[in-house]
Amino acid sequence: MNPVIEMKHVKKAYDQNTIIEDLNVSIDPGEFVTIVGSSGCGKTTFLKMINGLILPTAGDIFVNGKNLKDVDLIQLRRNIGYVIQGSVLFPHMTVRENIAYVPTLWNKKNKQATKDAVQKWMDIVGLDPSMMDRYPHELSGGQQQRVGIARALAASPDILLMDEPFGAVDAITRSQLQNEIKRIHQQTGITILFVTHDIEEALVLGTKVMVMDHGEIVQFDRPQELMDHPTNDFVVSLVNHHPY
Repeated sequence: MNPVIEMKHVKKAYDQNTIIEDLNVSIDPGEFVTIVGSSGCGKTTFLKMINGLILPTAGDIFVNGKNLKDVDLIQLRRNIGYVIQGSVLFPHMTVRENIAYVPTLWNKKNKQATKDAVQKWMDIVGLDPSMMDRYPHELSGGQQQRVGIARALAASPDILLMDEPFGAVDAITRSQLQNEIKRIHQQTGITILFVTHDIEEALVLGTKVMVMDHGEIVQFDRPQELMDHPTNDFVVSLVNHHPY
């Protein structure tokens, strides 16, 4: 099986401040990789380098076998879903228009294909069709986050990047959204990379958990393996915060 994402000797530095020193990792298609670690350890930088929002100082990044140095980054981003905390919807667009944004770029004049995509993903993320013509300010935080997920998935990407997407919602809504994203992963087989500061969320959602510390991957394992065989004291301290 060829990796969907691969990094080879990737470094990211800003002047004298090195965020990531020498990252080497391979991610298989269909994995749900949760990324957890201390604040400032490079989690978000790692995520943003995958779709070219941040370019590495050195090293090579491959997505679907193609080196990012050789691809059109705008085209790349249209094929990778991206969800951040708070959803950041277009405030002047309705729910329908927000979700339809990328499919409209792809489908051009095929309005039926775009309409079908909007209906499909609203259903999958659990949004009532009556919300289609509402604006973001008319929605709850959880509803906005669901629209953000639907928008990211509406172009049927192979990869979905999520940067602490549920951090700004209440505990009940967060639990519901966690269940939804697990179901979507099982239903679609999409590769998901999910940054979180919450070790419990990482262990519950991930098929694999990536633990980062000071710009390094200190462990990348199945959740049970992480709990049973932590590789160092930092991983031990994280796992000890897990209530089970």
